[in-house]
Amino acid sequence: MGLLGDEVGFARALTAQEHESVMALGGQRKYPADAHLLTEGDRTSHVMIVLRGWVTVSVSTDRGGTRLILGLRGPGELLGEMAALDSHPRSATVRALGPVEVQVISGDAFRRFLALHPRVSGLVIRQLTFRLRSSDQERSALASLTVLQRLAARLTELSRANPTGPYAPALPGARPTRAVVRLAQDELAATVGATREAVAKALRLLRDQEVVRTGNRMVEILDPALLALLADGHQE
Repeated sequence: MGLLGDEVGFARALTAQEHESVMALGGQRKYPADAHLLTEGDRTSHVMIVLRGWVTVSVSTDRGGTRLILGLRGPGELLGEMAALDSHPRSATVRALGPVEVQVISGDAFRRFLALHPRVSGLVIRQLTFRLRSSDQERSALASLTVLQRLAARLTELSRANPTGPYAPALPGARPTRAVVRLAQDELAATVGATREAVAKALRLLRDQEVVRTGNRMVEILDPALLALLADGHQE
């Protein structure tokens, strides 16, 4: 399972000249927390590059309007490239986790740039391939892992990630031995394709085993080694 983007964000993989040229294609825009940057089913074709903040990428499911979060995207990541390339409706909804700033580029301008810059086009193809493989892994996990396993794997992944994201160290300014995942229970549920009630039950089990401590929009990892074992399917 993997919720985060490629190891090197699109903008960070560009050369200085490529970066300057890409950014010159569009303009900056700011969004408040919870705003929809892109909406599943829309027929817009522009792309966005995240400059500041984090967003969720989610798709609708067959379960009464619930959503599955397929990814978290942060600074340097490219958004909306599929609709820009194939002119089909948006395949996912992108929502701001907090205040977000992006560079907005029209689909036409982006396609023309890629046609003239094969190396950058290759970066976009690599990103698309990575995300498609990640989505396939997520769907496979839904069919083969329990909610507890999926939650343990997700918390392990996020607790090891970049501390500038929506999963930050417990002690600002220090290098802590514990990490805090700063997502609400309903958001965590959407990242593992489960109901909020099922995730609450799994968190209760983890609390009882003193693997985590929970609070308002946060889960503190107390025993990362045991959490990783539970993610692999081992029972205490």
